[in-house]
This record gives sequence, structure tokens and C-alpha cells, in this order.
Amino acid sequence: MSGDLLGFIGWLLQIFGYLIFARAMTSWFPSARHHPIIQLLYQITDPVMIPASKLIPRIGMIDLSPMIVMLTLFYVSSRLMSG
Repeated sequence: MSGDLLGFIGWLLQIFGYLIFARAMTSWFPSARHHPIIQLLYQITDPVMIPASKLIPRIGMIDLSPMIVMLTLFYVSSRLMSG
């Protein structure tokens, strides 16, 4: 039972990682921010990405926080789903 729950949580974290990837891709298209689906995407991911962006420093114009958050989510997800 607990293995199923951990697997489900891992699956949710993986989905959230893909949402963050989609958010990062939308940054290449600034006019897309006005689309309702993209706004929803930002509303879903902002609670994680805003604090992460404050903690993880930028390298010039490059914001590495989405990549670091995604890698962390995928790592935790794989650990939860495998055991």
C-alpha cells in the first residue's frame, strides 16, 4: 500500500517536472504569457519556481533554477518510484 502511494507521489513529481520544463520553454516566446493555458502553467509552478529563483543565482542572463528544480524532482521521483 505505501509503495503504491510513494509511486503515485513520484509520478506526480515527474509530471510537475515536465510542467516546469514547459514553463522554461515558454520563456522563449514572451507573447505566449498572455495565453490562458500558459498563465495557468505559471500559476501551478510559481509556488516552487519563485523561491527557487531567489535561492539559485543567475549566471549572467541565464536562470538555472528550472533545470536544477527539474533535476531534483526527477531524482526524487525516480527514488520514490523504484522503491
